[in-house]
Amino acid sequence: MLGGGIGGIFFHLSRHSNPKSFLPETIGLLLAAGVLYVIAAYIVERYPLGWTALAIILGAALAFRFSALSTEPALSSDVYRYQWEGRVQRAAINPYTAHPEALKHLALEDPPHPLDTGRSTPTLYPPLSEWSFSWVRTIPGYKRLYTGLDVASMAVLLLLLKIRKQPRARVLMYAWNPGVVVAFAMCGHHDSLAILALLAANLFIIRKLETLSIFFLALSFLSKFFAGLFLPLFLKRTGWAQGGLFLAMIAAAYVPYASAGSKLLDGLVQYAAGWENNDSLYRLFLLAGNSKAQAGLISGILLAALLAYVLKRRLEPLHAGLVLMTGLLLLSPNAFPWYFTWVIPFLCFYPHPPLLLLSVTCVLGYSPLVAYAAGEQYTDLPLIMVLEYAPVLLWLSYLAARQTGNSKIENRV
Repeated sequence: MLGGGIGGIFFHLSRHSNPKSFLPETIGLLLAAGVLYVIAAYIVERYPLGWTALAIILGAALAFRFSALSTEPALSSDVYRYQWEGRVQRAAINPYTAHPEALKHLALEDPPHPLDTGRSTPTLYPPLSEWSFSWVRTIPGYKRLYTGLDVASMAVLLLLLKIRKQPRARVLMYAWNPGVVVAFAMCGHHDSLAILALLAANLFIIRKLETLSIFFLALSFLSKFFAGLFLPLFLKRTGWAQGGLFLAMIAAAYVPYASAGSKLLDGLVQYAAGWENNDSLYRLFLLAGNSKAQAGLISGILLAALLAYVLKRRLEPLHAGLVLMTGLLLLSPNAFPWYFTWVIPFLCFYPHPPLLLLSVTCVLGYSPLVAYAAGEQYTDLPLIMVLEYAPVLLWLSYLAARQTGNSKIENRV
């Protein structure tokens, strides 16, 4: 019944002829799907489920994605940028030196969907993502590609759950999450490529196949830079010499784009300097009177401290992954809703209730699109951000305070 409710919501969204005029209702329906998802997650945790339940979970997950594939990507226009960059590469142009405004005379943009952000910014994506953009030509093709990789992630999660002797029905935490379905099947985000490689890296590090683990970690980094946060964690297990393999793969991947020279990272630098969206703790640092540089420094120090904590406590890879990715997104100046798909796979192994809640409320990060679609400025709304983050941060703070109190009591005893 719960799966039918979530599936019904995605089917309803797929039938709407003009999604951009339906944005408030879309966000509301996704929140409703999130409520059903949380109830389903509770059942999976509370009751032992057999193979029949697992088959239902996987079948429903595929049905959600099939419905969403036919929906216009109204919640994000990134896939149109992927299409433009794919065309740039097929035209033998270096995407690290070009941007849409400079190449508008070549008519590489999709006429019904002209790019309206980052027009003067070169690509910020790493090479493996760039290559994947060149493999496909159509928007439905991108959505199918990245949804296929998303489904492959479910398969790896099932392997990890089996290895860890955890209930395989826990794959629901990822497979039924509305934010995941929206990010990949509906909007065609490429993060599924990086997430699949990261999960494979975790699989191999757990199986003590060190070289393969570093190989796939490098592939994840070459898809999206988030995976670089995991490198110290992996090298502590594999030995620091494996860092040479990681660096060699990165260098080799950038060789085809070496003509960009000193401009190779211009897009990334411009993005880091100029963008701030749907942020939580970073914005609080700004509201406390800090400059952007100071807020960035505070966030960097806290993230480094979190990494040191993970290394000192010797947390196993999947637990460490949950802690690090949650910390990164809460401290980052940019936390678009699809970025949270990086946290959700780890919830299959550590289904912390506050983070399950965050995986649902993060869809509120799409709210600025409502005004933007009406021709107004793209701006985060304070009330919406409070609704998105305040319950989660308060819950996490309470749990941290309680754990600290329990530790003090144990030390006294």
